[in-house]
Amino acid sequence: MADDGTVYVGTQQHITEIPKGPSKIFAYDPGGHLTREYVIEGQDPNRGAGIVGLAQDGDGIVYALDRYPQRVIALDPRTGEQRDYATFHQVKDLCVSLPALVLVTQCVVPDGLTFGPDGSLYVTDVGQALIWRVPPGGGKAEVWFSDPRIESVLGANGIAFVDEDTLMFAQTLTGPFDGPLPRVDTSKLYTLDIRPDGSPGALETFWQSKPLDGIDGFAIAESGNIYIAMALAKSVVVVSPQGREIGRNPANLLENQLQEVPFDDPASVAFLDDRVLVTNHSLFLGNPNSFVVHDVYAGEKGKPEYRPIIRARS
Repeated sequence: MADDGTVYVGTQQHITEIPKGPSKIFAYDPGGHLTREYVIEGQDPNRGAGIVGLAQDGDGIVYALDRYPQRVIALDPRTGEQRDYATFHQVKDLCVSLPALVLVTQCVVPDGLTFGPDGSLYVTDVGQALIWRVPPGGGKAEVWFSDPRIESVLGANGIAFVDEDTLMFAQTLTGPFDGPLPRVDTSKLYTLDIRPDGSPGALETFWQSKPLDGIDGFAIAESGNIYIAMALAKSVVVVSPQGREIGRNPANLLENQLQEVPFDDPASVAFLDDRVLVTNHSLFLGNPNSFVVHDVYAGEKGKPEYRPIIRARS
């Protein structure tokens, strides 16, 4: 979401990763009209291409998180110029680099990204149970945080800053090592303090979902309310700053099916004035009729994201 109201949406992939050409990023005006599209360069033509997250800096440059190769692309929306900003690497030993198995083994799968106030870029890895940090200006990502409690077949996902010293991130499915009797079918929101020296502090559970909710992305309002896309429950859930669920729309799967276009694995959430825009992923079905961006009334505005001025490293 640009400061001028431009909405950027990236194309994703089906879970089978069938190659269908390069990814695209579409630019829409605040009324939902397409104004421009960008074709992503340098992707692996033998893998199913996919853009899994977007961010912006203070100059309006769009940062796109790519699946193949695993990288962050910096896109100038004015000129269309693209360059690699950051790269990621395999850390864990167990990786089956086949469609679908990539997501449920310990392959490198960067999934969510957010800028910090100092220009560092924090990126979750849904496969390797860690959070990457990309230094200001870009380069090779470094492992910034990892913990056995976030080991899971579908791990760290959406990520955002609560304040300048606190990160929040989503865990799609609770890991088997999180608590004495973990519910692997639930999702969690965690908070993680950033110490003065930049290192991660203690991992804290902020909220645990109902079974089979499946958190993906989220956005934080000025009030502190958190608007969450539930991929498995096919709804948007609102959680208070105190960690209590205060709303769910649609209320259940039946109500979802009565919508003109039902939620189908909703993924990313972003504020546009007093509404939230929610992308339909359709990861499992790949239904073209589901490829929409939902406009959900929130009645409040989003918390401003950090958008530092980034200068390329020499």
